[in-house]
Amino acid sequence: MKFSRRQFLQLGGSTALATSVGCDSTISEQLRPYTGGPHQVGSSFFSPSSESIDLISHHLNRLTFGPRPSAEIQKQFFQKTNERRLSDYERVSSLGETTEEAIEAYIKEQLQPDKIDDSFCDFYLQCFETLVLPRGELFEYQEKLLLTELTCATLMRSVLSERQLQEVMIQFWTDHFNIDQSKGDCRWLKAWDDREVIRKHALGKFPELLRASALSPAMLWYLDGRKNIKENQEDRPNENYARELLELHTLGVHGGYTQDDVEQVARCLTGWRVQGRKSGNFYASDIGKVGFRKDLHDDGEKKILGRVVPAGLGKGDLDRVLDIVSQHPSTAKHIATKLCMRFIADEPPQDAVSTVAASFQRSGGDICRTLQTLFQTGQFQDNKGNKFKRPFNFLVSSLRATGATINRTNDSWHLDRHPLGKYLLRMGDAPFQYPTPDGYPQEISPWLGTLLWRWDFALKLSQNEIKGIKIDKQQQQEENVGGADQLIAHFLGRRATDAEQKTYGESGNGLALLLASPAFQMC
Repeated sequence: MKFSRRQFLQLGGSTALATSVGCDSTISEQLRPYTGGPHQVGSSFFSPSSESIDLISHHLNRLTFGPRPSAEIQKQFFQKTNERRLSDYERVSSLGETTEEAIEAYIKEQLQPDKIDDSFCDFYLQCFETLVLPRGELFEYQEKLLLTELTCATLMRSVLSERQLQEVMIQFWTDHFNIDQSKGDCRWLKAWDDREVIRKHALGKFPELLRASALSPAMLWYLDGRKNIKENQEDRPNENYARELLELHTLGVHGGYTQDDVEQVARCLTGWRVQGRKSGNFYASDIGKVGFRKDLHDDGEKKILGRVVPAGLGKGDLDRVLDIVSQHPSTAKHIATKLCMRFIADEPPQDAVSTVAASFQRSGGDICRTLQTLFQTGQFQDNKGNKFKRPFNFLVSSLRATGATINRTNDSWHLDRHPLGKYLLRMGDAPFQYPTPDGYPQEISPWLGTLLWRWDFALKLSQNEIKGIKIDKQQQQEENVGGADQLIAHFLGRRATDAEQKTYGESGNGLALLLASPAFQMC
């Protein structure tokens, strides 16, 4: 079925936050293939019923890449029959006697990802062999394959993983410590950085994450740290990494540092090298290994942000620098601001930023404790449905919301040919390909130009026209998954308004309109 640009624009004009409630019978007919019948409240579907986004839907929208339906829709993922998996909304609701207790239990669970069984996602990832290779062996593979497998694995994890908050934070830190995979040996080393730096420390301690990033061979390549050496008195240090360390990774652009601080930090970081590829040892295990060369280090006294780094510390200069910047109040404020932008609003309330920054500072950069504080703020709980999904998040949330199945084999997962990869490239949100160190933006304005591609994706997905991706409409009908009103509530996190019901009913493809609606574009 087709629907017009006019219908899309009509939908775009309907207010996403209106509170009037109604039910047009036409929408039931349009969504019958997805629901098994008009207004049948099936036991296998459980969704919000309030007029506005409730707290459980809000937490699922922000702490995950979007809620999934029940296992009757997704059972083909698990190759099981006669076993029901709760929808995410129903499962979270079941974790406590009250909404507050349920949410608290869910947050606690998500902050302990190692205790969450993720075996099915791991099963899907087995086809991507480069994900687990030692650093040196990565150079045996074509760089294009490494980018494809890392990108596709990131997509698969975002869709399938039960450790959703961890995946959300991995996306956050990947942008915070951005590395463009197209630069030099980053083509091979970013896969190791993703596994051993970002994923390993995403919910750990910020100082440990910062140190791992500083000594990542991919980061040393990307920001030229490997070129930062002092062979004689006339040599000036390479300031690239030092500048981004202060401006982007820690204190922030208004964090109170000076150009002299940049120069002094660069001096402290001289002498760190990355083992390159040489004739005769191309496959050697030490390729990409990071080491310190004392003879290339500036071992004199330095002064950073008013604190002295004494002469003679050698490679200890790095730890001294990282201690100074990670403990600085400006770093706490900078990280808190970015976290509040991600989870609360593009222009985060300063009260929330101050509260989160204090928690970060007090806990020594404990990421889990900082997030717990953020999720408990009134500002987080009040700011519902106001964050515009970036393209990657929109694609992933669409796949999760529809219970779409994904081809497990990697034969069709060449990024420049696979439709999902094409959509991400066209919308400018392909992972690991942002060219500048600041990473992909979180705010809405850079992504408004992607709306037509989003609409196109919604239509193609709803009509099963994306290779390797399938929505099983017949199975959904046979399993009698709730009525149209429950399905709409599943996608929107609330009941539809009269205007939305009317607009959906005018189209022959209600699912596409749901995916393209302003309410689903927001989270």
